[in-house]
Amino acid sequence: MALAGPIEEITAADDELRAALEVADLPALLPALAHVTGDLSLLRPELRIDPTLMGEEQGGLTAEQQDSIRELALGALVAFRDGGSVAAPTPTGDDLTAILEFMAGGLDIDDYLPMMREELALSADLRAPTWRKDVVAPERDLQVVVIGAGMSGIVAAFRLAEAGVPYVVLDKNDDVGGTWLENVYPGCRVDVPNHYYSYSFAQRDDWPLFYSPQAELFDYFRECVDEFGIRPNIRFGTEVSSVEWDEATSTWNVQTVDRDGQESTITAEVVISAVGQLNRPQLPEIEGRDSFAGPAFHSARWDRSVDLAGKRVGVIGTGCSAAQFAPIVAERASSLEIFQRTPNWQFPVPHYKHEVPDRFQYLLSHVPWYRQWYRFWLFWRSAELLRPMAEVDPDWPDQARSVSAGNDELREALTEAMVAQYPDRPDLLEQVVPRYPPAAKRIIVDDGSWAEMLHRDDVTLTSTAIERIVPEGVVTVDGEVHELDVILYGTGFQPSRFLTPMKVVGRGGVDLHGRWDGDARAYLGVTVPDFPNFFLLYGPNTNIVVNGSIIWFTECEVRYVMDALRAMLEGGHRALDVKADVHDEYNAEVDAENLRMAWGVSTVSSWYKSDSGRVAQNWPFPLLDYWDRTREIDLDDYVLT
Repeated sequence: MALAGPIEEITAADDELRAALEVADLPALLPALAHVTGDLSLLRPELRIDPTLMGEEQGGLTAEQQDSIRELALGALVAFRDGGSVAAPTPTGDDLTAILEFMAGGLDIDDYLPMMREELALSADLRAPTWRKDVVAPERDLQVVVIGAGMSGIVAAFRLAEAGVPYVVLDKNDDVGGTWLENVYPGCRVDVPNHYYSYSFAQRDDWPLFYSPQAELFDYFRECVDEFGIRPNIRFGTEVSSVEWDEATSTWNVQTVDRDGQESTITAEVVISAVGQLNRPQLPEIEGRDSFAGPAFHSARWDRSVDLAGKRVGVIGTGCSAAQFAPIVAERASSLEIFQRTPNWQFPVPHYKHEVPDRFQYLLSHVPWYRQWYRFWLFWRSAELLRPMAEVDPDWPDQARSVSAGNDELREALTEAMVAQYPDRPDLLEQVVPRYPPAAKRIIVDDGSWAEMLHRDDVTLTSTAIERIVPEGVVTVDGEVHELDVILYGTGFQPSRFLTPMKVVGRGGVDLHGRWDGDARAYLGVTVPDFPNFFLLYGPNTNIVVNGSIIWFTECEVRYVMDALRAMLEGGHRALDVKADVHDEYNAEVDAENLRMAWGVSTVSSWYKSDSGRVAQNWPFPLLDYWDRTREIDLDDYVLT
């Protein structure tokens, strides 16, 4: 694996280029060629996508449109190759707008243009800090502690290094990667396309699969850390037990415990928490859970020493993790029983486990700017396409089933895809089609593996509720004993328990967990009143549901944090503390909007909600809103010390 290097010169023959174009992603191809050749006449109106179909394969382009694009692209690539592979100047102004409008299918993108240009990043990394500490405040002491060396912590460390700000990263594990280090269960992989689920400033053109498995992502994050020179600043095997604000010195005392149990304290002016939401496994509250006689473990704590071959295995839970590991377990176990509380909607992605063709990788590494335009296309089609389908129509008659006409259309499309997988098993179909609105729970990416598994003779789907666990196995409420040798829990995490078990004490001795009382809130998901210079990444209400990538959110959050540090240094401020009224007004706005989304009004059980029933995880607005709110800090929102 290597991060993308310089574009290589095209030397392929015409027939080789024609073969490569057969596997090309076409909605991104003409924009890239218009860019590299400077010939905007390639952007023919009849070859533009229909924006209502952009979620379909090849953006919904017809076979005739695809053939025309390939012929047009072949001519452009041959001419570019024969002309010495000299790229035209990077488009700006009206030319860039014209290319973006073509890719967007003619939609009105005026409001989105600044965000689109930044995401495309043709001329520079527009999210990078434009300042350095040694210039704005060379005499000022500023030490930053970053808690967590997962995806978010790496971004924070990278940006701090760019700005020349001293920092240290603390992580309880022995390596970087966070969730991609800890989750090693069979089949673990990302459900966002990898050319998009990766840092905007650290791209690869040689991803081997469209959706990478855990090992590939772990290697990517390790490569980034080494490429950026971050590793020497990371203290592994170091868990943060408490963080306490010292008003007299305007610093945080960070208490740590190493792997040998030795305690120490680090003093820092700023703390950035990058511990994430999905790092504490959730085990179900089932009577007798600890009485089971055989091995039992959560997917996030996979026990590789347990051989499942020939075993009677039970899986409790049918969420994203179970959907990935259960089909693989079925191939090893003598029998598999799935205990399902609530079925999940599944979004069909036939190429979910497919390798990226070598010919497509050739185009990404040889056609200038194609990699950037392809990544941007993945971003754009996921940005706001499905979100309107999750909005609630208050006049919609049956909101237990769907919440609007658009949501009902989505329901019908997903149902149709599921029906096609169970043509001869009405008994299974009855159990797998959800009765709640799509997007009320996380939609699972599926390539047909789940249905294929359920069709096996040695696999049973049990929807009868569990009453208790006994040494022999699971007892359901109908009194039946389901004898098992191994129990696997695919029951998710505890996302609403932000920052636990770490203790955080702010101004006036305020305990953060006491303040939240199980209902975490933060301004922009980043700052909390009475906790100055304390910043959260992937904090409350920054989870994405039907749009975007969490890496995108994190890059926006880190840009905001870096601008806060710039403002502190330039203004000579010792501390920034978000105003309570600003924080409260913002959270009231978020809460109100979440109640206008499928996940807010549905009564189905979901990890999106805290114990109080409030949606504490999800961002309900368009991505543009979050991007705009986090472009720069507004000091009027803060009390300055």
